[in-house]
Amino acid sequence: MVGEEEKRGEIVVNEVNFVRKCIGVDSSQDDLWGKLICTNFKVSFVTHNSLPQQNFRYVHRLLGEHDVPLACVEQVVTVNDAKGKQKVLGSNQKLKFNPTELILYCKDLRILRFRFDQAGPEGAKKVCLAIAHYSQPADPQLLFGFEYAGSRYYNSSGERVNGVDPGGGQQTALFDRPSDWDREIKRTGASEWRVCSVNEGYVVSPSLPEYFVVPASLADQDLKQYACSFTGQRIPLWCWNHPNGSALVRMSSISDPQQQRKLDQRICTAITKSHPQRSDVLKSDLDKQLPNIQEVQAALLKLRQACVIEPFEESEEKWLSSLEASRWMDYVRAFLKHAVEVVYSLEGKHTSVILLEEEDRDLSCVVACLVQLMLDPHCRSLLGFQALVQKEWVMAGHRFLDRCNHLKKNDKEESPLFLLFLDCVWQLLNQYPSAFEFSETYLTVLSDSMWVPVFSTFLFNCPKQRADYSRDFARSRSIPLGDQALRFPPVWDWSQQFSPKDQTLFNNPLYVGKSATCVQNGAVKSFKRTKKSYSSTLRGLPPALRNGQLLSEVDTLPRRNSLVLRLRPELGGGAREPCESPCERFMRERFSRPAEPQGTLLPQLLPSHLALWRLYFLRWVPEARIPRGGPPAAYHKLSLLVDEIHTLQSRLRNYSSGPHNATSSPSALTSTPSSRRPPPVPAPAPAPAPSPILALVPAPKPPQRPQSLSQPDQQQQHQGRMYFRVSSLALPGSGSGSGSGSGTPDYLSSSFPFSPVGNLCRRGLLGTPLSKLLSGARIWLSTETLANETL
Repeated sequence: MVGEEEKRGEIVVNEVNFVRKCIGVDSSQDDLWGKLICTNFKVSFVTHNSLPQQNFRYVHRLLGEHDVPLACVEQVVTVNDAKGKQKVLGSNQKLKFNPTELILYCKDLRILRFRFDQAGPEGAKKVCLAIAHYSQPADPQLLFGFEYAGSRYYNSSGERVNGVDPGGGQQTALFDRPSDWDREIKRTGASEWRVCSVNEGYVVSPSLPEYFVVPASLADQDLKQYACSFTGQRIPLWCWNHPNGSALVRMSSISDPQQQRKLDQRICTAITKSHPQRSDVLKSDLDKQLPNIQEVQAALLKLRQACVIEPFEESEEKWLSSLEASRWMDYVRAFLKHAVEVVYSLEGKHTSVILLEEEDRDLSCVVACLVQLMLDPHCRSLLGFQALVQKEWVMAGHRFLDRCNHLKKNDKEESPLFLLFLDCVWQLLNQYPSAFEFSETYLTVLSDSMWVPVFSTFLFNCPKQRADYSRDFARSRSIPLGDQALRFPPVWDWSQQFSPKDQTLFNNPLYVGKSATCVQNGAVKSFKRTKKSYSSTLRGLPPALRNGQLLSEVDTLPRRNSLVLRLRPELGGGAREPCESPCERFMRERFSRPAEPQGTLLPQLLPSHLALWRLYFLRWVPEARIPRGGPPAAYHKLSLLVDEIHTLQSRLRNYSSGPHNATSSPSALTSTPSSRRPPPVPAPAPAPAPSPILALVPAPKPPQRPQSLSQPDQQQQHQGRMYFRVSSLALPGSGSGSGSGSGTPDYLSSSFPFSPVGNLCRRGLLGTPLSKLLSGARIWLSTETLANETL
């Protein structure tokens, strides 16, 4: 292991023995003992405790189970119990007392606690100062990604080019060469647009890529002349073309007021010429219509305080109010709503749209991607989504270095816009589970990868900065690259982090589209899906399951205002109906038709349809765990499928003409012996414990249902709801039988693969309001409660 770390440029800076990592909240009986190590890449805890062997484990190739990257550390706090002192450590600061405890607040919402009761005081002080210093580098070249890229160059084999694999199957388009843009033009049918190379060598704009797409009617000489009039010399960028000819374009503001009218007219005319119907161009000013980056940052801080940092209050209403007061969900809804309006202009009005933003590097990245996700099914595939992020975020010059605040220099520049975008994507995935090839696990892993500072994707503000910094680093280390820049791996090279088997967890088993891979009996296999057979989660469902999401009263987290309007509709306008806008009419007509996974997707925007991304925001909260249960995502999806099957079976029984037929065809799921039970739908396997047996256990027998088609499906569903129950396999040597109490039961994490042992630490819990949130739909109840529940 040490040899692997040295190969990738990782060195140990400081370490201390006899450290206790706090696991339990109120007691120390579950705590782990070991060595706390600070390297130039991560904070690592090597435990001395003997942990049970696990049949399945999600293994990260760069990080251990108890490791956290230094770039992920938000705040380093030292505590001295005897003196009652506490200090937030910065870089190059002194510590006047010997710490008895170290608390690390992480950007992924983890809180890690280490105790130095048995450790030497000087060693504890040195390791705390080292973590504070190395987690706040003063220069970008001190980020571990540079050492990693340099070591890859020196340790690369002859089959690699500058440490990067030259081929190996399908790869994500990086849009760093004209051929990638040519393929995108042909794919979208943008015949009146061309690839422009006017910015080769970044001679025109420092924040634009070397190659991008512009209207065919604009000459290179004109573009060079216009560039100086735009903020940041950012020439308008083409994003995507609708099949009807409408184009999506993003543009920075025109800084020269004397040239504003002339340039504005020239750009609009060129875009109009590219449209087959010569349609007008609509401008959308994002700075005026959407929250700014400081508001988004403030919302995340309040949400983090509600979910993790502050202890939960006994009053659930107060917790829900604080969740609403953060305004995070309001901003998610605002970006989705604005994207829908752009979709209406492109598809409903056949009008090209220009996304206007002061610098065209922040809000436009979110909106441009959401619009393409809603309109283009290719962007909802795994490779298509990665190419979309590469095109609209990385190459378009989103300031990842500043917005992630890797150098911790300016808090005003920090903003979680990429996390907000992933949350918006999750909302679409949650409402249309069959339309996306990737899973919720993939979105969470992608978000966490922002804090693994080895990928070019999230380390720099623009392609030119990456080229300049990497070239300077290569020269300082005498790496013979000439004028070429040192190549960093993109995050899309998932082999840097995960094995092929673990990468199969990125695939959504409900996706309707093409073949994908899964893990079956420990082997990686592929399964095929057809575009003609749509998932039952998208069509032909009762109102309670429409659009692939439970809409019952108990399974939503509505805002209080919307709940009042829903319970008392007379307060929402009474006899007078509000005037419906053309965009709202467009949405209503879309929702009246069955959703097509390979067609246009419009999100439901009512607060009752938008949910908190529980897997991301609540994954480190002990109370959110399901005792001996599987991951919430798989648990939820499988329960939904069982409910749908039960609803369909109820409908079939309603069609039967006699009582004999109604009773002689019992549910296959409730009568099938365990040895012949059908396997569950492929879903992310829980860890860190062995895989359980998921058994379908029927609810207590419901009252006799009337055999009538007029009986509401929703009522039938609640009366006949089924549950999942986990019966653990007995451990080797503990006897035979399952769930009989022999042997130690397997313990499963509820938020695999993001909650390894020891990352669920928080002090002073006063109770939790999560009981109703997690059990609002009865499928969220713990398995112990379900086993003992009676109606």
